[in-house]
Parts: sequence; C-alpha cells; structure tokens
Amino acid sequence: MAEYSRLAKGHFTTNGGLNVVNLPFQPDYVEFLNLTVYTTPTATQVAKAYWDVQMGQGAALYETVTVTTLALVPAYSASGGISTFGAGLLFQYGAQKQIIGATAANPIVFNVTAHGYVVGDIVMFEGLYQSATTGMPQISGMPFVISAVGDADHFSVVWPGAGGNYTALSGSPTGAYVKKVLYPFLYSPGVSFIEAITTGTTTTVVTTAPNNFVVGQQVGFHIPTSWGTTQLNENSNLIIPGSPVYGYVISVTNSTTFVVNINSTGYTAFNTNQTVAAVKAGLSFPQVVAVGDVNTGGVAISSGSVLYPSPVVNGVSTINGPAISGAFVNNTRQGFTVGSVIAPVASQVVYYRAFLHDLSA
Repeated sequence: MAEYSRLAKGHFTTNGGLNVVNLPFQPDYVEFLNLTVYTTPTATQVAKAYWDVQMGQGAALYETVTVTTLALVPAYSASGGISTFGAGLLFQYGAQKQIIGATAANPIVFNVTAHGYVVGDIVMFEGLYQSATTGMPQISGMPFVISAVGDADHFSVVWPGAGGNYTALSGSPTGAYVKKVLYPFLYSPGVSFIEAITTGTTTTVVTTAPNNFVVGQQVGFHIPTSWGTTQLNENSNLIIPGSPVYGYVISVTNSTTFVVNINSTGYTAFNTNQTVAAVKAGLSFPQVVAVGDVNTGGVAISSGSVLYPSPVVNGVSTINGPAISGAFVNNTRQGFTVGSVIAPVASQVVYYRAFLHDLSA
C-alpha cells in the first residue's frame, strides 16, 4: 500500500551534537549516509545508519569504518541514534537533573552529573535555594542558552551571578534542578528575557537565549521597576496619545545581542542584583518582545527571497509557508533528530531518506 505513505529526502551538515531535521511528518523509518566518511574514510566513524520505529526512540543500526581493511563493521545502539519529535504549542522538557553546585560568578558554572548538554542547548532552572534566604533563585524560570561545556559534569550560562545577592550552591541543595527545553523556539521571534542593557546614544541589549531578532525589527520592552531602565518601557507616547513607544533593531551582534535606535543616555542602569526576598514576593522578569504586524527586517517580500518558502528560526528552516520575518512565526514542528552516537563529528555532510508507511507490521 502506498496511497498515504510519505517520503522525504535531503541532506544536512552535522553539528557534533543533536541534529534536527524538520519534515511535514514524523517518519517511521530513516536511512542515513555520511558522504564525508565515504569520501574520506576514517576509523570508527559512522558511514551509514538505519532506524525503524519499532526499535524504539533513540536507537539505530549503524556501520563504522575500519580503514585498515576498508570494511564496515555493524553495530547497534539503544541511545544517541535517531528519534522522531513533534513540538506542540507549549514547552516540552527533558529529564529533570539534580544540581550539585554552582558558582556565584559570571558566567555561572553548574555542576550536574552526566548532564549530556552541548553548547547551544536551552535549559531552565528551578529552586536554586542554598538555604531559605540564600542561593540564586533569582534566575529560576528563565530560559538560558548554554554558553560553554567544561566537561561531562559542568556547563556554563552567562549571567551576572557575582552580585552580592547571589550565593554559590553546594551539597546538592534540595529542589535545585535543571531541565532541557526540547523545542525552545515554538514561536519566533518569541519573548526574550534580558540579561544586560548598555545605555547610550543607542541601546545594546543582551538576552538569556537566542532572540531571533533581525535588523529592522520593531520591539517593545517590559521591565519591572526593580530591574531599572524602566524608561525603555512601552509607556504612552507623549506625542500620539495612546500609542506605545517602540524601538527598532539597527544591528544584530550575535544570537543573543542586538542594538536598538533608542537614545538611553541618562536612563537608570539595568540591575540584575535582585534579592532572594524579592523572589519570594513574586519577582517578575525583564522582557523584550517583537511588535507590529508587518515588518520584513529589510528583506523584500517577493518570490525567491529568503521569506519564501519559509522563514528560518535560530538557523533551522521551518516547514511553514511564506511568512513575514518581523512578525511572530508559528514554529511548531515535527521530524526526526540524529544523535551523537551516529553523528559525533561536526561539519560532515549527511544524506537521508525518511519514510512514513501506510502499513507497519
């Protein structure tokens, strides 16, 4: 039977971690061929792999190279192979992991046994109390991009944790956990949390995770009083009553840093040194959001432009139809992932074929 079967093929360049392939369906069978390994055979590297849904998520049959005999050696792994995914309308999380300790510094280095994270993963923290009145619960509930991985048990996120109201964690504090956000960019640009603001004739903003803003983006700020720099907020426009005050992104430094055209000279300094007591009283976070209905970020909306056939979110193409880059893009998606057991090396070219069969026996 083939009336309702779905087929897809393509290629991608490996990143050395978890590789995401977006498709308009979730496959039940995937074939994987590593062109780089076939072109330049290297001992122990994976040349080809196969996955069937009945093997279970994360499994794979694969073949590695033995250069001395130019042979392929069959192998099997129950994890780090191929998995399917379907990102819904709400965040989905990986396993909750106990935090053993954390430094009160910038960046903050977390000690988590066998965390399994890679640079670029998005994580969220909960708890982070060292005692009833100390610790760093001020950052619990915000998404952070992992900026560095020290080893299997340590990773870092950028945040000014050296402030006097932050206390290092030790001894596996009760309730101190971290979990990975599996599909963090369900909407783009989404809502971003602010880590730093540099005031001046223009304003530079750093967010805790990639913001997906583009040049020309119209943005608005929501900064609670205790964080300072409230002058950036969407206060009523004094010239046009009832109209909020927005800024425009004039440059993008990297995935978490952008510059807006707002002259913030003389504005109150941004303050991340929040107290633990404020958390217990219901601390709100500083945020920046994309606004406006039509905003192309300076990109022409025409056939052949980067807005067609679909926008790119955090470097990954979506399966959406044409969309306007400056507006919110629904990035709920599905497809499959290729793990680090069968794709452990970055910058290799992999070809794949994915199938969804009418009948599976």
